[in-house]
Amino acid sequence: MKALLVLVVIYVGAFLVAIQGASQNPVEASSNGRQSGSVRIDASKRADIRSLMELTGTREAQREATAKQTAEFRENLVSALPDQQRSTAYVSALVTDYQRKFNSAALNERLIAIYDQHFTEDEIKGLLQFYSSPLGRRFAAEIPKIAEETEAANRAEGTQTATEIVQQLPPWTAETTLAQGTAKPVQAARKSSKGQPTQPEAMASASQP
Repeated sequence: MKALLVLVVIYVGAFLVAIQGASQNPVEASSNGRQSGSVRIDASKRADIRSLMELTGTREAQREATAKQTAEFRENLVSALPDQQRSTAYVSALVTDYQRKFNSAALNERLIAIYDQHFTEDEIKGLLQFYSSPLGRRFAAEIPKIAEETEAANRAEGTQTATEIVQQLPPWTAETTLAQGTAKPVQAARKSSKGQPTQPEAMASASQP
């Protein structure tokens, strides 16, 4: 149960709290204690934001992100649950409950609140005009591909940099270990409590002519 709560916090709670925190608009609390996500936004601006979200692919990206989160939730359940609770039927039941309780409508309202927080009504209308143009539609279509390629390029550059750093490291030998801060303990161990030479010193003396 503890592992399940951790997963919920990581894959659901943190995500929704981050989205909620991005908006400073007041929200209405529902009867069960969860926030409904409804915000006080002018009806005309709300409609424009919804249209903008459709044009920019935000709604589709949201659906894809939710599907990915659900898959990750399933995978982490399998690895975190005890063996006796790791059956396919049990995990599927938990995932189904997760999907049933995930409030997509509330999430949409939170996204609208984010747009409302960052753009004025005139700016939303200007963005609508741009994304309704041929260039705007092309830009919206290419942005997900650009983001994916950017992530891949960043990952490749990071991997290359890490590889170069590792390749520059000296061979890991006993001398390397001493240089990393274990020389004093080794030296301190060369003398026994009675002042007699240790076994390595005795062996070294015996090998001298």
